[in-house]
Amino acid sequence: MKEKDLTKQTIFDEGKRQRRMILITVCLALMAVIASVSGLNVAQPKLAIEFNASQTNILWMINIYTISLAALLLPLGAIGDRIGRKKILLVGLFIFGIASMMSGWATSSFMMIVARFLCGVGAAMIMPVTLAVITSTFPEEERSKAIGIWTGVAGGGGILGMYLSAVLVDLATWRLLFVIPVVLALVSIALAIRYVPDSTEKTEPQFDLVGSLLSIIAVIGIVYTLHEAPVHGWTEPLTLGSLITGVISAVLFVLWELRQKAPILDVSLFMERGLSSGSISLLAIFGVQAGIFVVLFPYFQGVLGWSGLRSTLAMMPMALLMMLASGFAPKVAMRIGRRFTMASGILLGGFGAALMAVFVSVDGGYLSVLPGMLAMGFGMGLSMTPSTEAITSALPASRQGIASALNDITRELGTALGVALLGSLVSAGYKSMIDKKLNGISTHAATLAREGISNALAVAPETGDQSALLIRIARESFVYGWKQAMWVGAVVMLILFMYVLVYGPKRINKEILS
Repeated sequence: MKEKDLTKQTIFDEGKRQRRMILITVCLALMAVIASVSGLNVAQPKLAIEFNASQTNILWMINIYTISLAALLLPLGAIGDRIGRKKILLVGLFIFGIASMMSGWATSSFMMIVARFLCGVGAAMIMPVTLAVITSTFPEEERSKAIGIWTGVAGGGGILGMYLSAVLVDLATWRLLFVIPVVLALVSIALAIRYVPDSTEKTEPQFDLVGSLLSIIAVIGIVYTLHEAPVHGWTEPLTLGSLITGVISAVLFVLWELRQKAPILDVSLFMERGLSSGSISLLAIFGVQAGIFVVLFPYFQGVLGWSGLRSTLAMMPMALLMMLASGFAPKVAMRIGRRFTMASGILLGGFGAALMAVFVSVDGGYLSVLPGMLAMGFGMGLSMTPSTEAITSALPASRQGIASALNDITRELGTALGVALLGSLVSAGYKSMIDKKLNGISTHAATLAREGISNALAVAPETGDQSALLIRIARESFVYGWKQAMWVGAVVMLILFMYVLVYGPKRINKEILS
């Protein structure tokens, strides 16, 4: 008996070690994907100057990654279910690593945008695997903790990646910031080959090609509209056409999926209360978070005049609080319920956005945004883990692939929408305000200043006695656009808070959270 018990214990320990390495592998792969969303923020001013790019072009360099990721996540995730998750993970990591190297070698805005698009394609292969592997390999008693770690990496890990990126940018060149994603991809490939098990789901022989195409068109159309409308206007033909195309494609996608025997996404699953509330919560939370991240760095660097490294260090308190809150959120949910944990975190996050809208100023410095950052980081971390578990626990183990794909889609689509909407609101607010203050500034300098705060600061020395004036009005105009974006973020969180209170998950699965 003792020998049998020793054998069982050995098998148990080996299984636990295997799961630990699986968790490390998928978190490293996730970190590479998340860091690529946020890492480029550090280099915004230098990219604008080196490529002579406007703020709109810089936003496209950032946003094309999340657009392609969100648009391709569903079809590529479905392909992964068919051919094997491990295979699609390895292919995705390879494409992602090559495209990251291309980004580091970019010689123009166009080349950077193409490389970032390919990064998004690789990331769309990686993302569906990470959470699906956790939910399918971890037993219920370990799953909650693993999901909490995964959520912490997804929510705050990107800022840690930005810190390392900022070190490379400040000490050497912005091109080296792509070293981190490449290294993470290489390490993930080596670990995945050794530890990640291959798995597939039983699927119908026919692939839902029509549903895949409709989902891609819908995502691109809607995100493009949110990106361009605040700058060019909602009545601009291309903007309006994109919105109509996106909405019609989304409606057709739902109608098509409801009629399919083997849909790429069973939309009837959203009748499940936990699934729908968790998905909507993550969509809004990640949208507001990503939108705020993308404008914080121009504020630190353009308004406060800080380096990329110092700007990233300023973000660390927010990231650490977010990761900390994600870790103990399951215990809070056990005590007060998942719905109230989600709602509390959302309300606190919205309060943080409002604090930044009220107190941010050119002269107030870091202390004018720090309280809002801390409130938002803690609140969002508190709400992310129960929102993720609301999705994964709403479906049985046999459908965890679907749950994981939905979770990833809502996160990445929310990120794309947030960067597009809040980032564009800042740009539009900046442009509308600076246009009123450029009287007396030379035509050449005024034209460049309208493109963005980085361009205004770069051309200011050429204006002689008007240099200090141009710098001041550019910073004031950016803060004006910032306030508009923060108020929109606060309103979004307030609406989400009321929705979760009314329609959040009713009960908590104690076995999963134990």
